Amino acid sequence: MSTAVFHAGAGVLDDAAPGATVTLRGDEARHAAVVMRLRAGERVDLVDGAGLRVSGTVSAAAKDELTVAVESRAQELAPAVRLVLVQALAKGGRDEQAVETATELGVDAVVPWQAARSVSVWSGPKLERGRQRWSAVALAAAKQSRRSWVPAVREPVRTSGLAADVAATVAAGGAVLVLHEQAAVPLAAARLPGPGAADADASGASDVVVVVGPEGGITDEEVAALTDAGGQPVLVGPHVLRTSTAGPAALAVLAQRLGRWG
Repeated sequence: MSTAVFHAGAGVLDDAAPGATVTLRGDEARHAAVVMRLRAGERVDLVDGAGLRVSGTVSAAAKDELTVAVESRAQELAPAVRLVLVQALAKGGRDEQAVETATELGVDAVVPWQAARSVSVWSGPKLERGRQRWSAVALAAAKQSRRSWVPAVREPVRTSGLAADVAATVAAGGAVLVLHEQAAVPLAAARLPGPGAADADASGASDVVVVVGPEGGITDEEVAALTDAGGQPVLVGPHVLRTSTAGPAALAVLAQRLGRWG
């Protein structure tokens, strides 16, 4: 059995050096002790969602409290080229499926997109509820896949805002790939930034953004707006994929191209 991963709250791991103890409380501790039935002597990893991983052994487990004896602490570096998924809102939970699988495959950030043909609509209170739901999906998937980094779910955008973001990303040395079934350029041949791109942001990283439309596809007007802003229409493969699988399929190809899986 692989080592279980639990997400610690803000500040919980600040003093988690080898030889110290860390106490996890609340839902995560309850899941560890009650659902997973962890007991003293079992190994666990605690992460903060921003690359910090603390490994150790359970010294005590109660209903709402898990105490871990710390054995090692490691800060995992952020990637030099970030992978960002712009996922159109979709019905039937297919957008959440995309977020879940993309997180397992290593996506670094997710942007909800209210596309022209999105059947699902986030407005009013649904805006924040939808974003919170996607954040919960990303957190659960990050823990399942043993990640120390949890993808950020950014503010939802409409097409005008997305076009502005595309222009800014390209100007900063990144690349934006718009998945489209009629594109002439295959994903494998799309232009990508290299690590340490000259115009990378202050963190030293640049972005590769994958834009995925809803069930009905991206409209011609949207393709034109995103292309005019610097986006590259690309073809994932010979078959038309669902909105829930197109993004993860593209991310897998890009992870290989960028050396993440090498």
